[in-house]
Amino acid sequence: MQLAPFGSWKSPITADSIVADSIGLSSIVLDGTDIYWLESRPQEAGRSVIVRRTADGQLSDITPPAYNVRNRVHEYGGAAYTVAEGRVYFSNNSDNCLYTQDLRSAQPDLVTQLTHDRTKRYADLTIDPHRQRLICVQEEHDSTELEALNTIVSIDLKAPDQTIVLVGGCDFYAAPRLNADGSKLAWLSWNHPNLPWDGTNLQVATVNDGFLSAPALVAGGARETIFQPQWAADDTLYFVSDRTGWGNLYRWSDRQVTIVHELAAEFSLPQWIFGMSTYALVGKQRIVCTYSQNGIWHLALINIASGHLTRLNVPHTDIASIRATGNLVVYCGAAATQTSDVVAIDLIAESRAVLKHSNQLKIDPGYLSTPQSIEFPTTDGQTAYAFYYPPTNRDYQPLLGEKPPLLVKSHGGPTAAASNQLNFKTQYWTSRGFAVVDVNYGGSTGYGKAYQHRLDGKWGIIDVDDCTNAALYLVKQGLADADRLAISGGSAGGYTTLAALTFGNTFKAGASYYGVSDLAALATDTHKFESRYLDRLVAPYPASANIYQDRSPLYFTQRLSCPIVFFQGLEDKVVPPNQAEMMVDALKEKHIPVAYVTFPTEQHGFRQAENIKRALTGEFYFYAQIFGFQPAESIEPIEIMR
Repeated sequence: MQLAPFGSWKSPITADSIVADSIGLSSIVLDGTDIYWLESRPQEAGRSVIVRRTADGQLSDITPPAYNVRNRVHEYGGAAYTVAEGRVYFSNNSDNCLYTQDLRSAQPDLVTQLTHDRTKRYADLTIDPHRQRLICVQEEHDSTELEALNTIVSIDLKAPDQTIVLVGGCDFYAAPRLNADGSKLAWLSWNHPNLPWDGTNLQVATVNDGFLSAPALVAGGARETIFQPQWAADDTLYFVSDRTGWGNLYRWSDRQVTIVHELAAEFSLPQWIFGMSTYALVGKQRIVCTYSQNGIWHLALINIASGHLTRLNVPHTDIASIRATGNLVVYCGAAATQTSDVVAIDLIAESRAVLKHSNQLKIDPGYLSTPQSIEFPTTDGQTAYAFYYPPTNRDYQPLLGEKPPLLVKSHGGPTAAASNQLNFKTQYWTSRGFAVVDVNYGGSTGYGKAYQHRLDGKWGIIDVDDCTNAALYLVKQGLADADRLAISGGSAGGYTTLAALTFGNTFKAGASYYGVSDLAALATDTHKFESRYLDRLVAPYPASANIYQDRSPLYFTQRLSCPIVFFQGLEDKVVPPNQAEMMVDALKEKHIPVAYVTFPTEQHGFRQAENIKRALTGEFYFYAQIFGFQPAESIEPIEIMR
């Protein structure tokens, strides 16, 4: 074992290997005995491909090379495809049109016509087999740049130009779901200033001659969140509600709502994208579900009649996209020691199989850091949570008395959560001698409604305090070097990063990935879905414009005294590039070291392999220059302006 300074350790986990062997897995769909999922492939410029697995274990790409299965409803998309009786229906990213494809055909057929200004987008697709039509959420963008119009529509598959608006009038819609005989439609809706985790309505209407009548409110409201409505064969409607302060499972039958199983845990997720699933019906008697406690996800079966919950013995601590048919359960599962896989469980045989790995990279465990769940004190006597990763490399030990540099990760959202699943980007840092702490600051999901609402009116305060206190806690424990503390985050996490660097002096460097520097600009120059998000997180705008300015790093650059690197997609509509550019210019004027790395073809989040690699190595190079250590490998420099 060699003695070497932290940061200079040679690691087998390289940026090249991470992007070469990594894909994203999501959006599982079951059709008969066939299993489908989406693969997001950085090696193909971030293209998303529908993959099919047949009963005999054969895998095949369904999506031809010229197509990218993705939509941008709410800008984040989701539920971009569905399958029914061997026919695939999907949204294509390049033209926003819907296509259908018979599995015997190599090329898809157009369902919706291409419009000159490409104003319509589609999500949350479901088939109405009784009327040969597609029901989905439609988002229409007017060329006058007025706010987008969201509705639930039906599209006649025999005459696609005959699109009918089934539900309209609310600002947002999601989850249109037909019951078994097609006589009822359930859906979710909500209005500004709410987002779907603030308050939603679950409604049900009768379907008469293809149209809806007698809509009725089942559950929800301005302060009750409803997640994943799903019909059972007997016309019972299941859903998740947070009415008790925790997202628990409920059912609606005979016009009565009753709880299925009460637990101080979260059975739901913040609905940033469409089509998320945390439970599925297994026959008539059971529900397979996943729930989160203290940031860890568990898999379980619930007996519907008794409400009894039984934990299933699986290694996964991060579970998503649960689907079931008969006694077969399929989901995306990950753990601290493994990246995300598509996993199938046979409940009768009690067997488990991995159908697809998201990453083929094989690394000796001696180079992998095991996350530790920590609780630490924070502002006003509160407790916050995080996953701490110690520096780990079997080939090295640090110099005597040296403490490691610490990278604090501030997750995006901010209504989201850090996961403890194996992430080779995190291991890239720890195997080179960095400690990493991934903070679930106040506002994060998975710790109950009260914890989530700690951030109300205090974005830029609570999150910054919690990230700062996580770093100080680890310094006090002797696990980090107080002079080499860095903070990094993307999107909302980028704002937390910039606010921590501007309004505090704990951190000595930072990295902002498409982060916000001017809250007022975000409030006035973002897309519809998030255009009123800051009403809750900050205050209504423009009535409280002074608060927005007081919490915007851009207006307090005179307080900055440490270097920052910015990474920005130039096609980003969520956080436009001018947010980063204004901050970069201000830092240059102060002659503080700053780097600005742009990606012309990226949007909000990076999907292309070369860009993912460039951002990862660029951030590491930046810290090497600032903290004064020598990387073990040669890294392409980024320009640091002073």
